[in-house]
Amino acid sequence: MAQFTVNTQRFDPYKNFKFRVRWDGRYVLGVSKVSGLKRTTEVVKHREGGDPSSSRKSPGRTEYEAITLERGVTHDPEFEQWADKVWNYGSVGAESALKSFRKDVTIEVYNEAGQLVLAYKVYRCWVSEYQALPDLDANANAVAIQHLKLENEGWERDAEVPEPQEQG
Repeated sequence: MAQFTVNTQRFDPYKNFKFRVRWDGRYVLGVSKVSGLKRTTEVVKHREGGDPSSSRKSPGRTEYEAITLERGVTHDPEFEQWADKVWNYGSVGAESALKSFRKDVTIEVYNEAGQLVLAYKVYRCWVSEYQALPDLDANANAVAIQHLKLENEGWERDAEVPEPQEQG
């Protein structure tokens, strides 16, 4: 089991606005929002025949919720290229790239000084939903945002990331 050291001098929690996302060994540019990492373990209820008034509980299957990434629309095709590996319209007989459609993703969190403080490894991700363009509205004043929904088979905190020494 990983050992974490704790900085007893830091009382403030980390902020949620400094982060980076990485896959295929490089950072994905322009990601402005990442949904939360959440897992849920089913509760299996059972009771003994001699004790009918109460039930016992034990853990069942664990499910990991999909993660959604958002970024402003640019000319960078990174989101689209990954989504096309799962379903490529027009590729007769080869709609899916079975060999390379799954990727491991790393989500890194930084403190206010720009130091890496946390990292999570998300395993065997694949694109279940891709939105290339949002609704377009000539009367709006907003950034066009792309969405990528990633199914995954679990995640864990990277224990190799130490808590940094805070700058004085």
